[in-house]
Amino acid sequence: MKPPEEFKQNGKLAFQDPDFLMREEMRGQRLALEFGKADLGMRDQGINSTIVVFGSARTPPPEAAPRLRKDGTPAPPVNPHWYEEARAFGRIVSERGGALNPVNGRRENVICTGGGPGIMEAANRGAADVGAPSIGLNIQLPAEQHVNAYVSPELSFQFHYFGMRKMHFMMRANALAAFPGGFGTLDELFDVLTLIQTGKTPRIPVLLFCSDYWKHVVNFDMLVKFGMISPRDPELFRVVDSAAEGWQMLQEMGLGQG
Repeated sequence: MKPPEEFKQNGKLAFQDPDFLMREEMRGQRLALEFGKADLGMRDQGINSTIVVFGSARTPPPEAAPRLRKDGTPAPPVNPHWYEEARAFGRIVSERGGALNPVNGRRENVICTGGGPGIMEAANRGAADVGAPSIGLNIQLPAEQHVNAYVSPELSFQFHYFGMRKMHFMMRANALAAFPGGFGTLDELFDVLTLIQTGKTPRIPVLLFCSDYWKHVVNFDMLVKFGMISPRDPELFRVVDSAAEGWQMLQEMGLGQG
């Protein structure tokens, strides 16, 4: 005798029942699962520390065709120079920071990005250029975000929750490099600066790439003038204009090894 259909439905094991897992009341468990999958995945691959790279998904590689809007008209050009600098930065960090030479099975200063195109792709690509692993913490978005081809497959993680993704950006970070970017980059950068400013996370080197961009996009001097931040808060970061300068600054700021 076949069991009733409702019995077969209710008889599923909890972890095999997507309808149950997607209930509103299970949000806490979904957050825990999203944390655990990436955490264990990185532990399994010996990732002890990272250098996180933020930047625009819209920055094309030099070889890319001009971007078009959805209606087929040309989109405003984005300078591909910063793609090349992000790629060079990913390469230099991977060669000199420890990602290529694990010690006791632990890799240090592994490039970690949001996993998408543009600047993120460039940094992952730089790591791949020298045969180093790199991490992609991808987020499900309606547009733009797809995993780039240079993320190490075993270090590619998908997220639904922005908050959990941000936690993983910071958990192993020895440094942060923010290239020119839009809302997402600004959001992630100021999250990190706030965590450092308030002592919620240890102070790490923070680099802002492209002095001209940051000078026009964020007026830190006016934030100080209006009393919105402390006069010492701009010391939480350094502004640089090349990958080589960025690496040198990381050394001067005491880049850690885990």
